[in-house]
Amino acid sequence: MAKIVPLVKKSVVKKRTKKFARHQADLFIRIRNSSWRKPKGIDGRVRRRFKGQLPMPSIGYGSDKKTRNILPNGFKKCLVSNVDELEMLLMHNRKYCGEIAHNVSTKNRKLIVERAEQLGIRLTNGGAKLKADEDE
Repeated sequence: MAKIVPLVKKSVVKKRTKKFARHQADLFIRIRNSSWRKPKGIDGRVRRRFKGQLPMPSIGYGSDKKTRNILPNGFKKCLVSNVDELEMLLMHNRKYCGEIAHNVSTKNRKLIVERAEQLGIRLTNGGAKLKADEDE
């Protein structure tokens, strides 16, 4: 069967790829790798948005709504736990691709992969946890 390609593949443009650094994370080792926290001090330069200070996250940094949550292959991801949930993607197989949940057994994974091939649905992790059985 031919490889399934998305209906429309728009190029995803990120406004900012760098993570927002926490205020004074460069001064204290204990918060060097921590995630963003909003400064709440009464005299905080970052909170008051003074020129030359760290940028604060805001809604303006959000992605384009049309390309939000799109994977590099051009599809949006939908979690699949069994064959019945895979059937939902039948009408949307050019927009959504399936991802098999991490707690699905090897036996059920084989069934899901077979059915996805029949329906023409792309799977992101179709080969996961199946390689050990191929050696036998």
